[in-house]
Amino acid sequence: MKKQKKQTTLRTRDALSGLAFLSPWLIGLLVFTLIPIGYSLVMSISRVKFTVNGMELTILGAQWFEEIFTKDANFLPALLDTVEFIAFSTPMILVASVILALLLNKVTKGRGFFRALFFFPVVVISGPVMSKLIGNDATMLIQANDYGVYQIIGNLPGVIATPLQYIFDNVVLILWYSGVQILIILAGLQKINKPIYEAASIDGASGWQIFWKITFPHLKPMILLSGIYTVVDLAGMPSNALAKLVKNNLTRLDAPYSYSAAISWLYSLVELVLLGITFLLLKERKEKHDD
Repeated sequence: MKKQKKQTTLRTRDALSGLAFLSPWLIGLLVFTLIPIGYSLVMSISRVKFTVNGMELTILGAQWFEEIFTKDANFLPALLDTVEFIAFSTPMILVASVILALLLNKVTKGRGFFRALFFFPVVVISGPVMSKLIGNDATMLIQANDYGVYQIIGNLPGVIATPLQYIFDNVVLILWYSGVQILIILAGLQKINKPIYEAASIDGASGWQIFWKITFPHLKPMILLSGIYTVVDLAGMPSNALAKLVKNNLTRLDAPYSYSAAISWLYSLVELVLLGITFLLLKERKEKHDD
């Protein structure tokens, strides 16, 4: 009985220790995330008025949401532009991350340097800097149209030409946003046991077969994680059309903050849908075996 009581005490102590270590994060989540989210939701269904005593909120219901869909001519074009940007950029970034991670995994000398080289832009470049680069067309190849390859791509069918042209137009952006994903996929590559590759080589498997039968299945969880991170990262770019629309309506005279809050909540729902699609496309599927 004493032994059981002692074990319960130790478990309680461990639980309290874990909660103590988590408490700074939990407090930060509550103060800096959950409360602002709830306040923005209240704002999106209210009219905000500035007085000498501060902000006053008058509940209006779904008025701003109705106005977004019925009167705002800028919302749907901005939404389509942002969704198109995320839909095109995410697979490009994932493919580039896998290719670069495979190459870096082969490097034996200076591996740490090259990893830092690809991750360095993630640390250095901030949102405003990236906005300036995109605004000045600094994310595409210099005079890409002058290259013969680009002209050949332009003559291909639209289904093939469009994604290839998109790569040329956003090659710097794609590489710039691949730093975290490369590290995630590299971590997955290094967890694959080398004897599996050796056994496959002995059995006569080609490099292509080894990639699709061994490497790619082991990387699926990492690719899923990278895909979710990429969607969230791109959706949070201050230079995309919806983010600009939110910013432009912050100081709207008849609806300060509230109209932008309504757009932000719609944007959040769209982002959740994109995350759901990404999860469904990249999640692991159990293979059915015949009995």
